[in-house]
Amino acid sequence: MIRFENVSFSYEKNDSVLIAIDLEFQPGLTMLLGPNGCGKSTLLKLASGVEKPDTGSISIDGYDLWQSEVKARKDLAYVPEHPDLTPYATIREILNLVCRLRDEPLDKGKDALKFFGLHEVASRTVRELSLGQRRRAVFAAALIGTPRNILLDEPLEGMDRMIQDDILTWVKRHVDEGAVVVVVSHTLEPFAELTTQAITIKNGRALHYPNLPVDSEKKSAFLDHLAKGMIEPKGILER
Repeated sequence: MIRFENVSFSYEKNDSVLIAIDLEFQPGLTMLLGPNGCGKSTLLKLASGVEKPDTGSISIDGYDLWQSEVKARKDLAYVPEHPDLTPYATIREILNLVCRLRDEPLDKGKDALKFFGLHEVASRTVRELSLGQRRRAVFAAALIGTPRNILLDEPLEGMDRMIQDDILTWVKRHVDEGAVVVVVSHTLEPFAELTTQAITIKNGRALHYPNLPVDSEKKSAFLDHLAKGMIEPKGILER
């Protein structure tokens, strides 16, 4: 479980992106929705520890992300929209490091590279890779171990159809096993069926929708309205 308590954040003074966020990401798949620029990716960066909140605290499975960082990150996997990896390390070196941090055998790194078709370029440095290969390398790192808290920012972007299907299967397996999965995606359809709750951000504040329609068409329509920043039409939340 990932918990935000009174979290506020701004990139520039007096220009708040997020204001007094209080929420919990529970087991299941949460769609983080809203128009571009509303703060979705920023919320994921805070949840992953990439950014530090100006106020409040963030905990993962009961461990404060900034006071007990190692324990908090132990079962955390984060795939950002824009991969930011050490440019001079090879993919193999990065995956081997992830294996060591997660107490997994190095063969797990090799398996992850094969899964994403990167085994033939494993000796290349990150700066020698295309953007698509970098995204796959970041996702390969997420596959190592058994993360219980998974943050995905546009996970299907730049992936071919076969890899998209594999990613969706991986996501479904972790949801079925009780993991916390939070997804930001412009493509809603592949995730709609798995979604158990939704969060949107308006004017810097998080709005939480824990009870979604059971009917698949109503659920998809509701998620689509949130993604567009619209107020849900009357009756759409009737179950």
